[in-house]
Amino acid sequence: MTSNGVTRKLTAILSADVAGYSRLMGEDEVATVATLGDYRGVFLEQIASHHGTVVDAKGDAVLAEFPSVVDAVQCAVRIQREIYERNAQLPEQRRMQFRIGINLGDVIVKDDAIYGDGVNIAARLETLAEPGGICIARSVFDQVKSKMPLEFEYLGEQSVKNIAEPVRAYRLLPPDLQESQASPYSAAPPAGGSESSTRSPSTEIPSLAVLAFQNLSSDPEQEHFGDGISEDIITDLSKYPDMTVTARNSSFAYKGRSVDVRQMGRELGVRYLLEGSVRKSGNRVRITAQLIETETGNHAWASRYDRTLEDVFAIQDEITEEIVTALGVKLLEGDLQRVWRKYLKTPEARELYREGSIFYTRLKWDESLRAREIFQQVISLEPESPSGYNGVGWTYCYEAWYRWGKDPEKALRKAREMAEEALTRDDTYPAGLILLGAVCLLEGDHDRALAEAEQAETLAPNHAHLNANLGIFLTYAGNPEKGMAKLQRAIRLNPSPPPWYFGNLALAYFGRGRFAEAIEAAERGMQKDAEWARARLIKAAAHQALGESSQAEREANIVLADQPEFSLTEFGKTHPFKDPTHLDALLGPLREAGLPE
Repeated sequence: MTSNGVTRKLTAILSADVAGYSRLMGEDEVATVATLGDYRGVFLEQIASHHGTVVDAKGDAVLAEFPSVVDAVQCAVRIQREIYERNAQLPEQRRMQFRIGINLGDVIVKDDAIYGDGVNIAARLETLAEPGGICIARSVFDQVKSKMPLEFEYLGEQSVKNIAEPVRAYRLLPPDLQESQASPYSAAPPAGGSESSTRSPSTEIPSLAVLAFQNLSSDPEQEHFGDGISEDIITDLSKYPDMTVTARNSSFAYKGRSVDVRQMGRELGVRYLLEGSVRKSGNRVRITAQLIETETGNHAWASRYDRTLEDVFAIQDEITEEIVTALGVKLLEGDLQRVWRKYLKTPEARELYREGSIFYTRLKWDESLRAREIFQQVISLEPESPSGYNGVGWTYCYEAWYRWGKDPEKALRKAREMAEEALTRDDTYPAGLILLGAVCLLEGDHDRALAEAEQAETLAPNHAHLNANLGIFLTYAGNPEKGMAKLQRAIRLNPSPPPWYFGNLALAYFGRGRFAEAIEAAERGMQKDAEWARARLIKAAAHQALGESSQAEREANIVLADQPEFSLTEFGKTHPFKDPTHLDALLGPLREAGLPE
């Protein structure tokens, strides 16, 4: 304690506030104040019964501290459960939902108040939580993961306002991700049963993450060679319907980091990790690979391969088959037993294709043009491979979809031409089927688009991007409920997804009238790309649909400041809904928010 009476201590901090409070007050102040008083009573009762102390409870916010992290999380779960049950008795538009954030941190105590980054981080975590949801810091997760039978999703490192270092955040999975229609936090068995985890690995089929293979060569330029080996194995394994494989950008996030395998297993939600190394010298290559059980750290399988560079594809096939054999996964029959054909035969073409893929998936016009040039080089190197045509086709497809160029119709024709060229070379090429489906969607043939996407999904059921695209097609075809489910599955397969996953999930939520969740999904997309106007526009439409006009106008003005030429007519052309009334439902709120026709 200092001479000023200031004390420091480590404590668990719970921060909560009401989602959409301004809208509720605007619609009915008296009813809102009454409900808030009722629900504040829930907070006070549960905080006291879990040995906590209310630090502040002004307006719609509550701040409390707990001597135990477990008590803080149990308290939050019970609060959300009880509020969920009480909301069920209210009309939907009058239901009040709280966001809760929990942090374990050092705080300053003075005059019965607490201050410091520990408190600020809890408040920032609260903003990351969904309405009715709970978001916790890594420090909290580490304490409760083996003590509470709850499922968490790792949200990655979050840059939050006024906090110098990124915060590693986790959220409790909401019911639509837990495949339950019950309360988000329905009664759970007492602690001490099965160990909690982030996205508990499935007990029915093996789940696996492939880490970037370490480059042991003296030449740092060979780094991409090891990455390519790992990426191809991911592609191979994603073919199997009896195995879940984490997407590349999630597992590669651990590259160069020293992280315990048990921790990686929890964060990625997998039972197995495949790690390895590559050493290349002249025309010879040595590849080692080992399959590790994340719960125990034990090796399930390991092997070493010494080959010439010409045998690299054969090594990848051997590794794939040995993994599926070790995990007891049923092999596909006939020509499909080798899973995913090796579409590009030369290292140069493969490197170019990977480089082009990085650029075109950023959804920027200038980078897409750069990607097109790179993919054209791939075609020149390997004209019989479908990959180069597919890459060029996607750049034209995006040009048509987002209306970047002067002639979107011509771009769409080129996209179809490239898709057909790719499928002429291999009619079971999943990426080509999805490209053709996207072309059909933009042409207005929604049934054909779904048919192509579903065929691609059959060929590669655990490929995150394929699931995400199928979700997009379903939403535009008039089935946002199924679209939402596919996009959520894509996010489960790819725990660190690109922003367009969340933007399209927001659109699916909007289509189901789940506007608060649409806002949350859009914000998660914008956290990854603050300049992505499509997500911001869906957020604006959802705010307007909730009656939150000032928030909607603020988002609309940000778009207009960045795009003075914006028009609803052009924006509408980028949303190929089968039913025109669904487009009207999106554009109407944006029109009310002040966006020009």
